[in-house]
Amino acid sequence: MIMIPGGFERYLRRVDAALFAAVAATAISAATVGPSAHAEDKPYKIEKDGTVDWSTFSGYRRYHSECHVCHGPDALGSSFAPALANSLKTMTYDQFIDVVVNGRKNVSASSDKVMPSFGTNRNVMCFINDIYAYLKARADGVLPRGRPKHEPKPKAAQEAEDACMG
Repeated sequence: MIMIPGGFERYLRRVDAALFAAVAATAISAATVGPSAHAEDKPYKIEKDGTVDWSTFSGYRRYHSECHVCHGPDALGSSFAPALANSLKTMTYDQFIDVVVNGRKNVSASSDKVMPSFGTNRNVMCFINDIYAYLKARADGVLPRGRPKHEPKPKAAQEAEDACMG
């Protein structure tokens, strides 16, 4: 039996069965492709010349296609949502997964903040570890703003993407 670390399976039970199977396959494959977001304090790899591993670059791409609309470019925040480059300084992997999958509401007399659920969005869920790796690198201050140089895409990453995205 293959276990998915970090409580990932627990959160994804709310997602439809087909998407869960695809995401689980990708999460398992990702463990062999590159750094694992839930197994390390540093789920990214950055060379001295600034080149990032494919997973971190993939996270940059997915973040900027789905998340930056509210959370701002380079995870620096906006008037709509907080800077994830700051949030991930204290947020755990499990907390990150929970918020992304289930969303969050923070409604009070002075504010009305709602993070929608992305639990059924394949462009997010198939690459959740990559997005976490990118955001963690930004939070740790080791990845500057802008599009990072990156390693070539490994064959295993393409296979995992094909399996999850369909």
